[in-house]
Amino acid sequence: MVFVMREKIEELLQQIANLSSNNEKEIESIRLSLLGKKGEITKLFEEFRTVSPELKKEFGQKLNILKNTAIQKIEELKANINKSATNTKSQTDTSMPADTLSLGSRHPVSIARQEIVNIFRKFGYEVAEGPEIEDDYHVFEALNFPANHPARDMQDTFFVSNNIINPLLLRTHTSSVQVRAMESMPLPMRIICPGRVFRNEAISARAHCIFHQVEGLYIDKNVSFADLKQAILVFAREMFGEDTQIRFRPSYFPFTEPSAEVDVSCNICKGKGCNICKGTGWLEIMGCGMVDPNVLEASNIDSKTYSGFAFGMGVERIAMLKWQVNDLRHYFENDLRFLKEFNTNHSV
Repeated sequence: MVFVMREKIEELLQQIANLSSNNEKEIESIRLSLLGKKGEITKLFEEFRTVSPELKKEFGQKLNILKNTAIQKIEELKANINKSATNTKSQTDTSMPADTLSLGSRHPVSIARQEIVNIFRKFGYEVAEGPEIEDDYHVFEALNFPANHPARDMQDTFFVSNNIINPLLLRTHTSSVQVRAMESMPLPMRIICPGRVFRNEAISARAHCIFHQVEGLYIDKNVSFADLKQAILVFAREMFGEDTQIRFRPSYFPFTEPSAEVDVSCNICKGKGCNICKGTGWLEIMGCGMVDPNVLEASNIDSKTYSGFAFGMGVERIAMLKWQVNDLRHYFENDLRFLKEFNTNHSV
């Protein structure tokens, strides 16, 4: 047994002296084969327990020399690889120009959406989100759209289930998020609801079946139409410039009363009339109004104590007006020539 161990030690010393390697993976494999839990040197240390007492000193020294030799060889191999890598690096011509990398940029819709959100956040509005696949109650009924009401025809809907009582659908507006907020959040509340919405419309330069909205809701005691007007005026001037003017036109929405459409003075011709504003000097940006008492009551909010206003705008529409984009389809085509126009001077 002692003779075999002595021969094994000499054999391993010879093998270690002749070791070579070109990469770290090979070195790690060598280390495991010698010093790992099942390595050759580890096995010899286990056999050392059976050596007679009078020979333990001799073989203990031999095993320690073997182990230290293996460790030193492994460190030497690692050093050689590092030295080789350094030499290769030093041979690199650092004066050569680097490869040009084509960097991506934020999509114009994302830029416009974030600018809208940032403006309202400055005035204390929280961001609220909800599911894109919604039920009929939150999209229509809770917003004063009774069953078979003609106002439902204002929005062509993608239904995804045939449940007669409360079918599922792709939300047609982010007002459904407002309903969920009114059901769960404490009052007073001041929220904006950015998100993607879907309507079954023919795709054209001015319409698409998928688009993005940001809707806002403010509910508190004694909220008035004057508060709504001031909030929209501040937003318009932050978004389009401090000289921007706004005007309200009477309109109809089932969930607000009174309701209005909001126009801003054309930021191209400064209100004088051009082809962008069709000679009127005004551009439509959103719908708004005071929250209908029926909508408040549907979410168990006392309409005699609380009042509120709501507004909603299309993000693509805002982006079109801000950057004079004349075709909504550009936002969905991923044409790099178009998208590269937005990779500078648009930080969010």
